[in-house]
Amino acid sequence: MNDDVSLEALAEEVLTHYARLYEQLHTRWGKHERRLSSEALALLTHLSRSGPLTVAEACRHFDRAQSAMSELFDRLDERGLLVRFKDSRDRRRTLVWLSDEGSALLRKAQSPLDPARLCDALQRLSPGEREALTHGLGALVRACAAPPHHPLEGSA
Repeated sequence: MNDDVSLEALAEEVLTHYARLYEQLHTRWGKHERRLSSEALALLTHLSRSGPLTVAEACRHFDRAQSAMSELFDRLDERGLLVRFKDSRDRRRTLVWLSDEGSALLRKAQSPLDPARLCDALQRLSPGEREALTHGLGALVRACAAPPHHPLEGSA
C-alpha cells in the first residue's frame, strides 16, 4: 500500500473519531442560558485581548458609530458582563472591562468542548492512555503549524 492511500485512510479514521468525540463532548447550552450574539462575542473577545478600553476606542476598532457601540456596551452591562470604571491616569475617561461573569461566558462561548465532560472521559483512561492522548494531540497541533512538506520532484 502506498503512503498516500494509508494517510488518506488514517485521515478518514481521525475525522470519524473527531466527529464522534465532538458529538459526545461539545459544549452544551442550557435551555434558559443566553448565548452571545456574534457582535457581542467579537467585542468581548477584543476586550479580553486588548484589556480595558473606552467606548470611543471600541468604535475606532470596530468602525462603528458611537451610538451603536454605546448601545451594545449598555446591553452587555445590563447583563452583568461588563464593568465600567474611571481611568486612574485620566479621571475624565471611563474604561470598560469584562466582569467575572463576562469572562466566564466568553470562555464557555469559545470552548468547543465541555471541560466537565472532558474531565469525566479522561478520568476513565489509564495514565498511559492520557499521556499518549496528549502527546498525540500535541504532535498533530505542531504538525499543523509546520510548513507543508513537499517532496522534491524527481527524487528516488
